[in-house]
Amino acid sequence: MSTELDVLVRKTVYDSILTRGVVPLKTALAAQMGLDVSDVGESFQRLADAHMFVLQADGEVRMANPFSAAATRFKVRAGADEWWANCIWDALGVSVMIRREAVVESHCPDCGESLILEVTKDGPRASSAVAHFAVPAAHWWDDIVFT
Repeated sequence: MSTELDVLVRKTVYDSILTRGVVPLKTALAAQMGLDVSDVGESFQRLADAHMFVLQADGEVRMANPFSAAATRFKVRAGADEWWANCIWDALGVSVMIRREAVVESHCPDCGESLILEVTKDGPRASSAVAHFAVPAAHWWDDIVFT
């Protein structure tokens, strides 16, 4: 169950990602918001239970969908700004959230060839690239990190 605190924590996390390109740690977020670290940790857990965040074993945010706290194979760039996405689907989500034209940089997991996808205000530019989803969407949350 989400609380008013959870809404504020989630908004503050996304604001940090969008403006600084960084998923904040619990301690930094608590200090910024004037909260106790345990309150932030409990909020993170509720947000994870609601599938809004994915946490690492230490309770820090691993994914604030569609953003990744760690480097992945999917980098989204808009001018000098950049963000990591969890997969190609999330990279398109990042492009929508930033409300700017962007470039998604990745590579083929089979041959290593560089893959570039330009995203305009109207959506992805035409490309011969194919996105493959190994796990059906209905099962993504069975193991969201693998997916």
